[in-house]
Amino acid sequence: MASVRTAGRRGVAKEEGVRNVRLKLLALGALCLLPGIGAVRMVWLGDSWMPSLAYVLGSLASLALYWHDKRQAKAQARRVPEKVLHASELLGGWPGALLAQQLFRHKTRKVSYQLAFWAIVGVHQLFWIYWLFGMRWMIDAVEPLFR
Repeated sequence: MASVRTAGRRGVAKEEGVRNVRLKLLALGALCLLPGIGAVRMVWLGDSWMPSLAYVLGSLASLALYWHDKRQAKAQARRVPEKVLHASELLGGWPGALLAQQLFRHKTRKVSYQLAFWAIVGVHQLFWIYWLFGMRWMIDAVEPLFR
């Protein structure tokens, strides 16, 4: 992906575009591994196809919401509320939101937003760990900490 040099707020040239693309794609792939395996396994076992659909449609919706919010921010117009962005992430759109954050360089510096975003990602990861490996595995992993 090509980068473009533009003048920043103080007239200092800065680079736009995604930095460390390969590393970030590797991280996105690693984060999507458990949900991907879990969703495919659910379809394979005939349980439900809803998680697969939720991740695809939710990611597309999150990507579109981030794009719209970034455009609105640049135009100083009415913004998409953060709770709407977080709701789309919680409903399965966090992979698209993570991609959008990097593509549009949007919502990457606001600490309170990032804390909520990574908590949502963590909830999804824990759900799939529980669904794929069961509760006993989690209890055995945490139990020594309380002795």
